[in-house]
Amino acid sequence: MQHKVITIGEILWDVFPEGKKAGGSSMNVALNLHKQSIGSSFVSAVGDDDNGKELLNFLEGNHFSTELVQIHSTLPTSTVVVQLDENHQATYTIKQPVAWDHIALNNANIQAVKQADALVYCSLTCREERSRNTIFSLLDNAKIKIFDINLRAPFYEKELIGILLSKADILKINEDEIIWVRDSFGLTGNDEEQILKQLSTQFNIEIICLTLGDKGACVLKDGKLFRHGGYKVQVADTVGAGDAFLATFIACYLEDYPIESILDNACKVGAFVASQAGANPDYNKKIYHMALAN
Repeated sequence: MQHKVITIGEILWDVFPEGKKAGGSSMNVALNLHKQSIGSSFVSAVGDDDNGKELLNFLEGNHFSTELVQIHSTLPTSTVVVQLDENHQATYTIKQPVAWDHIALNNANIQAVKQADALVYCSLTCREERSRNTIFSLLDNAKIKIFDINLRAPFYEKELIGILLSKADILKINEDEIIWVRDSFGLTGNDEEQILKQLSTQFNIEIICLTLGDKGACVLKDGKLFRHGGYKVQVADTVGAGDAFLATFIACYLEDYPIESILDNACKVGAFVASQAGANPDYNKKIYHMALAN
């Protein structure tokens, strides 16, 4: 039986100096799962405007269902200005409010979550009350809750992040975010392993994935830390690399791969996406399985 995963969150246009590319962390995760033969559906909203129509066409062009993407009658489709530094690291200017700030709870998305193996959520989509309440309600119906913390200043604060962490079975966090979490929640560890163990204990999180950019990633599972040094590539930009990592991790986890293989595969696909421009470069099933085989 095919596994099913629901993601909820942002769908948007990443606006680069050279033009716009479809993106949004939650959409990126859903599309990567789809490419890896996991049944994925995406809960979000676009505006009733040209940008929204183009994003729906983009999803349909990737043979991805748009049935859970709502169309908001007054709020615009999201756009994000992306700036890259000399190391190709991205920073984002995110407009507010936009259509995905007002995702409505309905029977369709409740039933989709109930029937799925897992729900993936992030903090950014919780910045407005309407979408935040929808996420909380859907989490109550989820079997496995996967939190992509996705901190985007200034749209987060300690109390809300603490609530979202307490709901997670699996957490994905990056090297900058772990510093903020450490300082905000009084973690006292002297190294990554100690900090992750304290975080896991404090919030009762079963698995924590820590991505480390070009230094690879590590995973804490059952009190044991697994490390991977990553794969060296010529970086085009880092947009979407963490989303590809997470999607691959989820796909392999649901297929019961050993944790070492899960981590290796996730690092490979994340590195491939970092080597390409934009968050959603084309890669087909053949390319994906070649990556896993090498």
